[in-house]
Amino acid sequence: MIPTKPLQRSHSAIVHQVLSIMLQNRPFDSQLASSTTSNPWTTDAVSDILRSVSKFFFQSPRSIGSQTGFRHRAPLKQRNIKQENFKNYQNVLILGPAAYRDPKRVALGLDKAMEFYIWVENFFGFAHNEKTCKEMAFVLAKGNDLKVLWHFLKDMSRRENSGLVTTSTVTCLIKVLGEEGLVNEALACFYRMKQFRCKPDVFAYNMIIHALCRVGNFNKARFLLEQMELPGFICPPDVYTYTILISSYCKFSMQTGCRKAIRRRLYEANHLFRLMLFKGFVPDVVTYNCLIDGCCKTYRIERALELYDDMNKRDCVPNRITYNSFIRYYCAVNEIDKGIEMMRRMQQMNHGLATNSSYTPIIHALCEAGRVLEAKDFLLELISGGSIPREYTYKLVCDTLNSVGAANLIDDELHKRIRDGIESRCRQVMKVKQIKFT
Repeated sequence: MIPTKPLQRSHSAIVHQVLSIMLQNRPFDSQLASSTTSNPWTTDAVSDILRSVSKFFFQSPRSIGSQTGFRHRAPLKQRNIKQENFKNYQNVLILGPAAYRDPKRVALGLDKAMEFYIWVENFFGFAHNEKTCKEMAFVLAKGNDLKVLWHFLKDMSRRENSGLVTTSTVTCLIKVLGEEGLVNEALACFYRMKQFRCKPDVFAYNMIIHALCRVGNFNKARFLLEQMELPGFICPPDVYTYTILISSYCKFSMQTGCRKAIRRRLYEANHLFRLMLFKGFVPDVVTYNCLIDGCCKTYRIERALELYDDMNKRDCVPNRITYNSFIRYYCAVNEIDKGIEMMRRMQQMNHGLATNSSYTPIIHALCEAGRVLEAKDFLLELISGGSIPREYTYKLVCDTLNSVGAANLIDDELHKRIRDGIESRCRQVMKVKQIKFT
C-alpha cells in the first residue's frame, strides 16, 4: 500500500491532498485516519472537497473553458438516463450535458465522495450540517446517481439533528437537476419535499417552473402558476415567477421555425404581462427587457416601443440591455440612423454605458450599407471609450476600408493598440482555461 503523508492543517493543502487520494483511488480507512495527527476538518474544508469532485471527475476535457451555470448554446432537452447508459454500452456518441464524460471516472468520483463523506463522520466525529449535506447532494445530482440521491436525502432528513435537509437545500437541488437536463427528476424532487420534511416556498416554485420552461413543458409550468394563484395559497407568485414565464415564452418562440407558434408564444407572454399588471404587481426592468427583446427579435417594434414608453411612465429606468434590443432590431432592418439615435439617447440620459454590444451591430450594418467612413468613426469612438473591438469587427472594418482604398485612415499606432488588446484578451481567456483545467 502506498504510504500516506499526514494531512496538513492548511485549508488548501487539505483539499489538494484529499483530491489526490480520490484520484489515486486510495481507500479512506482507519490507517489514513491514524496518519492524521489532529482533526483538521471544518465545514468549509469538507464543502470545498465535495464541491471539487464534480470539477475533477464529472467534467469532460472538451468542456474546459466553457460557460458554467444555466447558459447553453442549444435548447435543453429532457434527458433519458437509461438511454444514455445503453448508448454508452454500445459506444454511441452521447450529446447534451453528459457528452464526452468518462463513465468510469464518474463512478469513481461518486464512490470516493460518498466514502469520504462517511469517513470524516465515523473516524473524526465530524457533525455534518446543512452546507455539507447540500454539497454531497449536488455531487450525486451532477453524477446522475438519482437512486442513491433519494436514499441519501431520506437518511439525512430522518436523523435526530434535524436541519440537514431544508427547503433551501431542495430548492438548490431542483436548480442543479434542471441545469443537468433532468427536469422530470427535478419535478419528482419538488413533489418529494414532504418526504424530506420540507415545505415548498415561492423560491422552490420559481425554480421548478424555470426548469420546466427550459425544456418547453409550458403546460405543467402554467398549471403550477395557476395553483399558486389560487385564493389563500401559501405560496403566492411574485414578479420573478411571471418574469420566468414571460422570458421563456419569448425565447421558446424564437427557437421554433413556425410563425404560428411564434405568434402564440408572444401572445402568451403579453397576456401574462397584462395579467401581472391586473393583479397589482409592478414589473421591473428585467421583465420589460425580456418582453422588449422578444418583440424586437420577432419584428414587433410597435409593441416594443409601447413597452418602452410604459417603462418611462412607471419610472422604471431602462438600461443598456433595453437599448441594445432596439439597436439590434434597427440594424437588422437597415434603419441604421434610428439605431444610432437609440444609442445617443442612452448616452444622453445616462441609462447605460455603450460598449461592444452596442457598437458592434451599428458598425456591421454601416459596413454592409457601404458607409465606410461612419463605420470607421464609430470604431474609433468605441476605442476612445476604453473598449477593444472584437476581432471579426476589426477585420471587417479594415477589409471594407481596403476595398475603397482608404486603408490609411487608421494609423499604425492605432492598429498596434487594437491588436495588442485583442491578443491580451485571448491570453486572458487561455489563462482562465488553464486555471479550470488545473
